[in-house]
Amino acid sequence: LMSQTIVKIDPKYLEIVRSSLDKTGLPKPFVQEVELLDCNIAGTSFLDLKEIEPNLKNNQLLVLKREPKNEYDDKAILILTEDGQKLGYVPQENNEILSRLMDAGKLLFGRLDEKNWVGRWLRLDIQVYLRDL
Repeated sequence: LMSQTIVKIDPKYLEIVRSSLDKTGLPKPFVQEVELLDCNIAGTSFLDLKEIEPNLKNNQLLVLKREPKNEYDDKAILILTEDGQKLGYVPQENNEILSRLMDAGKLLFGRLDEKNWVGRWLRLDIQVYLRDL
C-alpha cells in the first residue's frame, strides 16, 4: 500500500525548473518544452487526497521523480507537488521511455490539466513534458 508521505526534493532540481519560468510562471522564450504524454495519474485511489485536492490548480507544475527501487516496477516514476506531496505515479504502460529519458539525465516534469472527483477517487489528468535546455 502506498503511503502519503512528504518526500524531500533536491532544491537544485526545483531551481532548474523555476529558472526557466518568467515572473508569470510561463516558460521564457526559446526554452524548448516538448509535450511527451497526456495521461492520468495512477494510484490516486490508494491515497487520501481530500486535504491536498483544494490546493491543486490547473496548469500547476508537478515534479517527476524516478523510483528505480520500486518493488512493483523498476521503471516507476513518482509524481509529486512542488512541496513534495505524493500524488501517484505515471501509469506503468507509459513509463518505459520516460524512465529511460530520466535515467539519461533529461529533465521531465508534469503539469496538471484537470481534476475530477469520481465517487471517492480523485482523477488527475496531466501532461508530461521534456525540457530541452
